Amino acid sequence: MYSLLLRQATILDKNSPFHLQKKDIFINDGKILQIADSLSVSENTRIIESQNLSVSIGFVDLRCSVPDLGAEHKETLQTARKAACRGGFTHICVLPNMSPALDSKDSLQYILQKNEAHLVQALPIAAVTLKAKGEDLAEMIDLHYAGAVAFSDGLQPITNADILLKTLLYLQPLNALLIQRPEDTLLTRFGQMNEGITATYLGLKGMPALAEILIIQRDLEILRYTGGKIHFSCVSCAKSVDLIRKAKQEGLNVTCDVSALNLYFTEEKLTDFDTNFKLNPPLRSQADKEALWQGIADDTIDVIVSDHQPQDTESKILEFDLAQFGAINLQTAFLACSTAKKQVSLEKIIEKLAQKPREILGLPIPTIQENYYADLCIFDSDQEQIFTTEQIISLSQNSPFVGEKLKGKILAVCRNHFCEIF
Repeated sequence: MYSLLLRQATILDKNSPFHLQKKDIFINDGKILQIADSLSVSENTRIIESQNLSVSIGFVDLRCSVPDLGAEHKETLQTARKAACRGGFTHICVLPNMSPALDSKDSLQYILQKNEAHLVQALPIAAVTLKAKGEDLAEMIDLHYAGAVAFSDGLQPITNADILLKTLLYLQPLNALLIQRPEDTLLTRFGQMNEGITATYLGLKGMPALAEILIIQRDLEILRYTGGKIHFSCVSCAKSVDLIRKAKQEGLNVTCDVSALNLYFTEEKLTDFDTNFKLNPPLRSQADKEALWQGIADDTIDVIVSDHQPQDTESKILEFDLAQFGAINLQTAFLACSTAKKQVSLEKIIEKLAQKPREILGLPIPTIQENYYADLCIFDSDQEQIFTTEQIISLSQNSPFVGEKLKGKILAVCRNHFCEIF
C-alpha cells in the first residue's frame, strides 16, 4: 500500500478529461482517488513536486531483448524490469531470441509466471518459427492462446517469403500481430555500419539502406496479396518511411516503430570506433534521422521503442568488426526522445511510447481519471542530467548515452498496488 500526492502535475493523457491541465493528483493503494486544482492530504502521504512535473500513463516497450534463458549474465528479467521501471515503462515486450526460444507454451509461461509480483509486466513475443531460425513454423495458434502478445522472429528477419505469406494467413483469424524486422541479410552480410561516406572513410563494410527497403517493398506486396496486418520494427531510413506512408494512404493495415537510438544518434558517432554505437539497424545519416522525425510528426511512425539489446564486456570491448551489435536503452529511451525531439511535442512522444503500443497490441489503455487504477509515469520534463555508468541498472554496460546530457528525469512509476519513487 502507498499514499501519494502529485502536486501541480501536467497531465499528458489524451483520453483524460484533464489532458494538458495542471492538477493535484491523489493516489491511494493503487487507485487515483482525487484530481483537483488543490488538495490537502494527511501527514503520511508522500508528496512529489517539481518545477515541471508531468504525468502520463506508463510506457510500453514493443522491442526488448532479455536473454534471461541462455545468457542471463547479460540481462535477467529481474534486472530488465528494474531498468525499465527507471525508464518509465510499466510493460516490456520480450523478444523470442532466448535459448530455448519463446516457441513453446512452457517458455511463454516462464516469462508470464511471476508478472503479478512485479510492477513491470513482461509480455512475451512468440517466435514465428522454431528457435526463431526461419525454417519451420511454430505452433502459433497454441502460442496465441498461451499468452503471446505478438509474433516475430525478433532479432532475426523473416527472409523466407513463403513463411511470411503463410504467417500472415494463419494469424488473420486470431487477429494477431506479425512483427517484422526488415533486413535482407545477404546484403548486410559482414556489414559493420551504415553504407556511406563515413563507412568509406573508416574503412568499414557498409550495411546499405537498400537491405531494409527491399524487404519492406516485398512484405507490402505480400500484405496486398494476403490481407491481414504487419508491423515493421526499427525502420531506420528515409525511403522506408516513405514506403510505409504511401502504404497507409493506400489503406493497407501496416504499422511501424523506430528505435530511440536512431532518433538521437547518427553514423558520425562511429568515427572513434566506439562499439557501443555498433547497432543493427545501424545509425544512419542526418537526412535519414530527419525523415524519421518527420515520420513521428505526421504519424507514419506509430511507436518509439528502446531496442534494448544488452551485451556483456566480452561481446563489446574488442575489435570493432568482432564486436556484437546492440545497446542497452530501457533507462534512456524516453530521455533521448525528450532531448532530441525539436519541433515534435512532448505529447506526441508520450503517445508513441504509451498509447500507440497498447492500441497495436490490443491491450487495455489506462487513463488518468478519478477511481481508475494507477498506471503512471511521473517525470520532470525539463530537468537535465549527465548520464553516467553509475546510473546503469542493467547487468550489461553497453550504453551509448554515457556522458550525454539528457533532458527529463523519471521521478516515479506506479502500477496498481506497486509504486517506485526515485
